[in-house]
Amino acid sequence: MSRVSKPYEIIERALELSTTDGLVVIADEHSSANLRWAGNALTTNGVTRGRTLTVIATVDGAKGTASGVVSRSAVTADDLEPLVRAAEAAARGAGPAEDAQPLVSGVPLSPDFTDAPAETGSEVFADFAPALGDAFSRARAGGRELYGFANHELNSTYLGTSTGLRLRHDQPTGTLELNAKSPDRTRSAWAGRSTRDFKDVDPAALDAELAQRLRWAERRIELPAGRYETLLPPTAVADLLIYQLWSSTARDAVEGRTVFSKPGGGTRLGETLAPLPLTLRSDPHAPGLESSPFVIAHSSGDSGSVFDNGLPLAPTDWVREGKLERLTTTRHTAGLTGLPVSPAIDNLVLDGGGERSLEEMVAATTGRALLLTCLWYIREVDPATLLLTGLTRDGVYLVEDGEVVGEVNNFRFNESPVDLLSRASEAGRTEKTLPREWGDWFTRASMPALRIPDFNMSSVSQGV
Repeated sequence: MSRVSKPYEIIERALELSTTDGLVVIADEHSSANLRWAGNALTTNGVTRGRTLTVIATVDGAKGTASGVVSRSAVTADDLEPLVRAAEAAARGAGPAEDAQPLVSGVPLSPDFTDAPAETGSEVFADFAPALGDAFSRARAGGRELYGFANHELNSTYLGTSTGLRLRHDQPTGTLELNAKSPDRTRSAWAGRSTRDFKDVDPAALDAELAQRLRWAERRIELPAGRYETLLPPTAVADLLIYQLWSSTARDAVEGRTVFSKPGGGTRLGETLAPLPLTLRSDPHAPGLESSPFVIAHSSGDSGSVFDNGLPLAPTDWVREGKLERLTTTRHTAGLTGLPVSPAIDNLVLDGGGERSLEEMVAATTGRALLLTCLWYIREVDPATLLLTGLTRDGVYLVEDGEVVGEVNNFRFNESPVDLLSRASEAGRTEKTLPREWGDWFTRASMPALRIPDFNMSSVSQGV
């Protein structure tokens, strides 16, 4: 057999090799470019390329349909038949799949399905790198050191099935994390950005933001644990609400295992979660946050099913005007729960109708409040209330009557994002942000800052 290298050719050949009742083939063509720096100087850079092929075979039997999933990297034509046979053997050896559904059909062909994969490279940093160099010079002159990394990935996903689907999605993902430190390492500040192409990232503005935070940290104030009025920046709001989204599966709610379960049975759908007109939504076509418009599932789990591959995705309100509107479902769990089909979507937006920036919210503060930079090491304590614990990091600042007066110690917090929505007294202007804790898994988010009157700082932390 001649060597086949193009993604669509590999998919077509895998489908030809199939001897089972159904086959789904996902080809992921991955490329990435990165820059790293430390002490105001670039340290490394690199470009990578890769391919992963996932084959999902289905076998219809007397007791139901079984599935077998096998994924391998760097697949060529010579590897195809063993890969397909392995998936088929896995399906024949498995029991009926609980989430079995007819494979999706009838979705229009992607017009670029046979085109070469999109690729990124060092050219994505053509404007960013010189601007970063200028930021190094300003930081050096200002007596601070910059550390961090910039990463850009471009993933072309090709999806073909025995039911005739031929779909393709190109996903660019860019992240920037920048940390500024004082020369003696006693002060540290962080900023991060999410981007599709690095054209909307301004290193000078980020450096200026970090320089201000380092100046705030020149005065150190020790505070005890307790409940404080707290301004959560968009990155912290994103980290909390992403975890809430991951915890909002309909089946778990119906079965009484989550914060969205109604006491006595059923779900809390329709209940008011927030007095503010907050809408939490996902939309594959959201400007600047575009994500796959169809389901891409390499495995089955609580929030996804391999049988749903190719299912079209539509804008979805999870919370609308403060009321719980939807919980995530696959076709299978939608059937179990009697709820609409609402698959997970790879972005998240919170709109609260606010107009103020975080800086304006600080200036409008009366009395005392805390201003956070970000959260990290977030872990679940109690799924029944979605109580989370975690730490503050890289700067907690004290605000007094509209002015930042110094840096305070870090804290461990104990809070539920659902409870926070119910207690939020103000939502700022929604803006694109980078979740710090979950940025390796979920980068497409747009959030406002939130003012919480009584955020629970449960203990003092020695973290930085």
